[in-house]
Amino acid sequence: MNPLLEHHLQLNRRQLFGRGTTGIGAAALASLLGKDGLASETKTAAPNPSGANSDSNETRRFGGLDSLPHFAPKAKRVIYLFQNGAPTHVDLFDWKPELKKRHQEAVPTSYIQNRRFSTMTGAADGKLLLAPVEPFSQRGESGAWVSDFMPHTAKVVDELCFIKSLHTEQVNHAPAINFNLSGGEMPGRPTLGAWLSYGLGNATDELPGFVVMTSITKDTSCGQIFYDFYWGSGFLPSRFQGVKFRGSGDPVLYVSNPKGMSRQMRRQWLDDIAAINQQKLDAYGDPEIATRIAQYEMSFKMQSSVPELADLSGESQETLDLYGPGVTEPGTFAHNCLIARRLAERGCGFVQLMHAGWDQHNSLTTELYNQCRDTDQASAALVTDLKQRGLLDDTLVIWGGEFGRTPFLQGDINNRARWGRDHHPYAYTVWMAGGGVKPGVTYGATDDLGINVAENPVHVHDFQATLLHLLGIDHERFTYRFQGRQFRLTDVHGKLVSDILA
Repeated sequence: MNPLLEHHLQLNRRQLFGRGTTGIGAAALASLLGKDGLASETKTAAPNPSGANSDSNETRRFGGLDSLPHFAPKAKRVIYLFQNGAPTHVDLFDWKPELKKRHQEAVPTSYIQNRRFSTMTGAADGKLLLAPVEPFSQRGESGAWVSDFMPHTAKVVDELCFIKSLHTEQVNHAPAINFNLSGGEMPGRPTLGAWLSYGLGNATDELPGFVVMTSITKDTSCGQIFYDFYWGSGFLPSRFQGVKFRGSGDPVLYVSNPKGMSRQMRRQWLDDIAAINQQKLDAYGDPEIATRIAQYEMSFKMQSSVPELADLSGESQETLDLYGPGVTEPGTFAHNCLIARRLAERGCGFVQLMHAGWDQHNSLTTELYNQCRDTDQASAALVTDLKQRGLLDDTLVIWGGEFGRTPFLQGDINNRARWGRDHHPYAYTVWMAGGGVKPGVTYGATDDLGINVAENPVHVHDFQATLLHLLGIDHERFTYRFQGRQFRLTDVHGKLVSDILA
């Protein structure tokens, strides 16, 4: 049977009267408003003064708003290497000789007054300072300090911009991760990739504009949960949420046709379903129906683009060796980094890699080695690979977590096998590369113990404002109206960190 005819035949009495009363009620209301002089003559929605669309406005075919970018961007795409669990800044990138000198001394009260830590630490008074586990040395022409934990990152420091004065407001993982990715500690706001997919669109209609991949170090005891709201679209239409690629089997579920269905048959089915959905959209104007139409079409195109994306047979052995062991094993961080580069080449605007296991409450001397082994080489390889292919200049790579870790010990100083550090939101380090940031620089500094920011503080919203600027967006003008107010990624504050811009 023709699906359109079947659809009309199956309309039930409830749906018929529901539609009828909606139409009659709308006409009656328009008539009453007209009599009172309250009805508008304008049939099109007024432009949003922020430059963004309102809740129901449509975007172009490849997405994006006509008003964006606000100015010429330095970066065309972002690859965010998000390290779930919070890497320890004082063991990796923030060298503090005084911390080594004062190893095992009680943390000075003046450094921790009025500071809130997790319930695992409680009051920090009396906690013992813990020296870096591995030695540091200065690397490259920039002289950046890098721990022996990160030998591969040490080789590319002259391409990196370190921010050592980042600070946040959250002391627990999920709120802090959400704050970094969405600007709010509670789920329900659009994440960074969703904002960019909505505002800037995508350079291709063959792949999603926002792709997410997750990984975790094998046999780790300190993994973090990957909540779906870490790549959610919040109050934006759901077509802008991240598409998660799986680490085993087909990267996307049901990307292959079932047995007995040809590609031509699938095309005919989708055309008929799209026609039905378009009727629903015309009748109700629900943006989620538009999402359904767009996602069905994207799914069809991904049946060709995703298998080609996942096929690494065309990569040279030199490239595979660059990313290190595990690169050909789906689900590893190394594999995800290589897929991220391939996505960038094919026009995907925002790739979010999330690697869990950095929550070293009692495993600095054991599992921290595993984490660095699994992520260090691939992270550095991604920067090198992008540069070799001429993609680094307009690709922004970010490496970092949701906060840092305490310079004082969590655990028993006499049991080195169980040394750990607690959550530390007051100062931590991230690095960026490419995409319009200055290479080979370090911005900001912590105090002599790595506890508090001492120079050029960078709030999470400042970081987000700077990231948007690199993509050609004024963070104060890029808003979305929802429930009576204009929302933005940076909430109600945030300033550009102009000193790191190339």
